Amino acid sequence: MGYLYALLAALLFGANGSLTKLLVEAGLTPMQLTQFRTLGTAVLAGGILLATNRAGFRLPPRQVLIMAVLGVGGVALLQASYAGALQLLPVGIALLLEYTAVLLVALVAFFVFRERVKARIWVAIALVLAGLAVVAQIWASDLDPVGVVLALVAAVTLAFYFVVGERQVGATSPLAVAFWTMTFATAFWALFSGWWELRPSTFSAGVQVGGVIGDVQMPLIVPLVVTVVAGSFAPFLLSFSALKHLSATAAGIVASSEVLFAFIVAWLWLGEQLSLGQVLGAAVVLVGIVLAQTARSTKTVVDADLALPLRPGSPV
Repeated sequence: MGYLYALLAALLFGANGSLTKLLVEAGLTPMQLTQFRTLGTAVLAGGILLATNRAGFRLPPRQVLIMAVLGVGGVALLQASYAGALQLLPVGIALLLEYTAVLLVALVAFFVFRERVKARIWVAIALVLAGLAVVAQIWASDLDPVGVVLALVAAVTLAFYFVVGERQVGATSPLAVAFWTMTFATAFWALFSGWWELRPSTFSAGVQVGGVIGDVQMPLIVPLVVTVVAGSFAPFLLSFSALKHLSATAAGIVASSEVLFAFIVAWLWLGEQLSLGQVLGAAVVLVGIVLAQTARSTKTVVDADLALPLRPGSPV
């Protein structure tokens, strides 16, 4: 189930890449878009918790502090830096750079938490990164240096999201983690996003869908609601659910398939074609993901009070 959750989250996140670019180009700043995504996710998660599990609102003070750090460092900064990178880079390139987080997660697990990482995980990481490089054809692009920096910031924050999130879902429910982290992310960006500068007319303004759909327009509020529900709430909940079953290293590698889904959506929606080399690169990524699934033998044990691993030697 962990791998299924991770793949579904990657599918939704990948499909949302083009939608994010559409909204940013329509006039929303990356910070404003992040503000709406985190606010909408917090409201949805809070509403479900209120109806099904009110205990999720009660956390020890130390865990609330950890949720705040995860919300700002692993959600708010991640979404904003990624949206900023999309302004300056192609979707596939931005995602490729972001998913160097896969390597960072493995390095943190090995050097910081002293976890035993089977040798095959390094082969899997190499295959995933090499395959993504071929799919994105990074050598054929003139990359904006600011966009590259923003994408690498997204990589660091994504690694942080996987490492800390893995330990939090062991201490409470994925829905509670989604509510608390998104609430703190919303509070953070409320200070800096400039939401007060938006006017009601912004949300009713027409946005051209483009691609194979042609010149069809719709009010900006429609794709904004879609990105909140299907591009933020659902995939974040699924990814936290995946971390309840998988290690951060394995979940990170599976999540990197987001790049493939982004290219597939771009092909179906925008008519962008994949070359034979890109198809082969996608196959290499899939091989890496399958190999990563065999690299994990047991799950890390988590202390529900401290949300830290009890056995530093637990294998990934």
